[in-house]
Formats: sequence, C-alpha cells, structure tokens
Amino acid sequence: MIGLWDTTGIEVVKALANERRSAGGLTSGLALTLIAVVDERQVREAEAAATIAASAHPCRLLIIVRADVTQQRSRLDAEIVVGGRLGPCEAVVMRMQGRLALHAESVVMPLLAPDVPVVTWWQCTPPERIAYDPLGVVADRRITDSAQAEDPVAALRVRSDDYVPGDTDLAWSRITPWRTLLAGAFDANRVGVRAATVVAPEHDPTALLLGGWLEARLGVHPTRRSGSGRIMEAVELQLEDGNEMKLTRDLNAGVATLQRTGQPDRILPLTRRPLGDELAEELRRLDPDQPYAAALAAGTGKRRLDERTAPRVHIWKDPALAERPEASAAASLAPAPEPAALVEEHVAS
Repeated sequence: MIGLWDTTGIEVVKALANERRSAGGLTSGLALTLIAVVDERQVREAEAAATIAASAHPCRLLIIVRADVTQQRSRLDAEIVVGGRLGPCEAVVMRMQGRLALHAESVVMPLLAPDVPVVTWWQCTPPERIAYDPLGVVADRRITDSAQAEDPVAALRVRSDDYVPGDTDLAWSRITPWRTLLAGAFDANRVGVRAATVVAPEHDPTALLLGGWLEARLGVHPTRRSGSGRIMEAVELQLEDGNEMKLTRDLNAGVATLQRTGQPDRILPLTRRPLGDELAEELRRLDPDQPYAAALAAGTGKRRLDERTAPRVHIWKDPALAERPEASAAASLAPAPEPAALVEEHVAS
C-alpha cells in the first residue's frame, strides 16, 4: 500500500502506475472501473463489498470520501492498493476536503481504466438528482442504495422521478431470492393470479419493488399489510383456480416455507446475502435493467421508465450555498425560472 497525504491528482496517477508495474498489474485484465462514493464511516464496508464483487469482476476501484465542502482549504489524501487485501482489483481510496470535493471528477477521470465500462455506486445517501454529481454522469451504470436514506421508500420514489436507463438500486438485488422462489413455484403448475398481498414494514423499499414486480409480471396490483418484523415477511397469492399460495420467511433460520392448497409444505433457502454479493449481482449486467425499470414504474406509479432515453448532462449545484443564510435569502427573492428553462433542465438530466 502507498499513502499520499496532502497530494495532487497527478501524483496519484503516477503512484498508481508505479504500483501497478511493481505488482505486475495488467489493465487488460480489468472488467470495469467501479467508482464508490461513500461516507467515512463506511469505507471499510465498501472495501469488503468490493473485494467480494472483484472476485467475479476484476476492477479498478476508486473510493471517494467527500468531507466538508465549506472548508477554505482543499486537500487530497490517497491510499493506493494493488492486489493484496482487496483481491483482484486495483484500488485508490481518496479523501477530498474543501472545494475539491465538488470537483472530484477532475481527479477521478485520469484514473479511469481505459476501454472498460464505468460504474458509479453510492454507498451513502445519493444526490436528489444524479445529474448533480458528475461522477454519476460519466458512468455507464449507476447503483444507488435507498436503504441508506432516512426514508427508504421516499428515496426510491425520488429514484423513479430521476430514472434513466442504466440506473439501478441495491433494493432490487435484495429481492432476487424472493423473485427466484416465486417464479420457481409456477414452473410446475402455471396458474393465473387474481390477487396478491405483500407482508412487510411500511418503509421497506424491497416490498415496494417486489410489489411492483408482481404487478408488472402478473397484472395484479398487490395490497400491503404490515408485519411484526422489520423486514419483508411473506407474499400471499390468490390463484384463479381458487387455491392459495403463500411464501413465508423464517426470520431466524434463513429459510422460507412455501405453502400451497392441496400440496405439502416445502422448505426453501432464503438467506440475507452480504453487500458484496448484492453488488456483484448488479455488476453482472452493464446494459439497462428493464425488469427493474418495470418494477420501479409499477411500484411508484411512474409509467414507461424504460422509454426514457435522454442522456445525463451535469447540472451544477453547489451544496455549500445551503450553509450560507444570505445565499438562501437571495434565492428566495430570485424570480422563478421560465417554464421553458425547467423543461430544458429536465430533458438534459
């Protein structure tokens, strides 16, 4: 590992090249560049997740930690790791302070691995609009995690408002085991569904996406019922032949029970996967995830998300202005933008 304190972007590029030569790194062996935007307290968690994901997708990992942008002096500290504890990836952990944090792309762009896709992952509260963050604009695929927000369901609705093909959320990966078991239950006996119920807490984003997936695939609008736990507990289906099907999670054993009228109960595996496995799943595909778009559209009431084609263009927004009362007062006195300007901004994003 190489540590560079109070350094510059040029020095980071040189140090990475030197470390790659000494470690025998090969750029041609990298599948992608993964940009991870994280809070300081989640750096080790992001590294552990990236290590798992890199075992299936060798990558150049660029971890960005943004500190207080209102600081007068900008500073860049970097750690460079090639191989070692992070497995088959090249990693640069960059802590940015001051105004530099608002221009992280100026340091990140020269570090992108050549001729491979770029994925940006926010393991923190993502921006209200991804176009506000240039690290999202440069990416071919963008991964958010609504569970990081104070209100995860509201955060998922924000993602639907801001969605363009190439966006996804880790809440979608977390319901993959549920979708696999439910789809498998219809393999032997394909019967239509006339009603569905999802048993989950009110603020569970996975329940919203699973309900949207059921609606998109089965054509029924699921109802919601609160359960006794803090995670999704069950899915109940009323079949067109009059029978019932229920998939219930055992919160302690890591299994689920599939019950169906006239058939013996079946015990199926349903474990909570580590963050790295969820991230690795999202890195398997770098094209737009149409099933996710359909589930998000049905779950939030936003239709035809997969038909949005506008590319993202960076929209400058200075979060430091929110810290200045005089700027807020000036903004409140400023005239409202013309409708045409609002339309232009929406299309650009």
